Amino acid sequence: MSDGTIGKGGTLNRFKTLEFILGVFLVGGIGLAVLFSGFLFPGGGSAVDLAARLTPPFMSWAHPLGTDPLGRDVLARVVVGGEISLQVGLYSAAGAVVIGVLLGLVSGYYGGFWDIFVMRFADVQLALPFILLAITFIAIIGGSTTNTILLLIVSQWVQYARLVRGSVLSLRDREFIQSARAIGVRDHRILFQHLLPNLIGPVIVLMTLNVANNILLESSLTFLGMGVDPTIPSWGGMLAEGRTYLQTAWWVSVFPGLAILLTVLGLNLLGDWLRDTLDPTGRTSR
Repeated sequence: MSDGTIGKGGTLNRFKTLEFILGVFLVGGIGLAVLFSGFLFPGGGSAVDLAARLTPPFMSWAHPLGTDPLGRDVLARVVVGGEISLQVGLYSAAGAVVIGVLLGLVSGYYGGFWDIFVMRFADVQLALPFILLAITFIAIIGGSTTNTILLLIVSQWVQYARLVRGSVLSLRDREFIQSARAIGVRDHRILFQHLLPNLIGPVIVLMTLNVANNILLESSLTFLGMGVDPTIPSWGGMLAEGRTYLQTAWWVSVFPGLAILLTVLGLNLLGDWLRDTLDPTGRTSR
């Protein structure tokens, strides 16, 4: 029976390792391509060649993924556009983490008025449909890359605040926290040196998954005309530009769509691997 358990655990560990390798390969490959996009494509994918417009993919070494209606290289635009999409995903997730973790720590540790105020405000925001919040937000301050990041921060800080608050409520009366209080440790040191390190694992996992979700949301908003400036290459913008050519030039939309799919898949795989790795209760004994 133990041999069967070991064999099952070994298979699960191999699957997790494969999941990690595939996630790193996808995210690392796309990240490196985006990082060196200026070296790979000095023109930024904006060079127009009307003589080569709507060239099908795999028909020319100069345009391996074809060209769009203005003759711009699809491969170059996909790689360059990934910079905007990844920036929006990373910056918005990081901003939501900072705000949500701080509010969650204060709400869970102090309780009382601060807990009621933060959580009721969070409940109100959760009751707002995202698309209604997005339309209102963009109508007031306009659409741009920075405003898209701010919108995603505003819509997602609640997740981190509720996660951190729940964890703090279960930790604030533990022995190590009571001991710190007894010897006169200040509240800010208890929050950031004793409580926060015990919460960082779940926060990192949620952030990884939210980066993937934010890339999808940015693409959706840009596709609807409420996100990134359409003059700036982005995956969502390329999808919007190519939707009228799906029957005659499918590659204009399909390749940026594949870039979104592979990036989100890689991030989700890494998020699942991190969740299993950082959760001691979910580890399979060898």
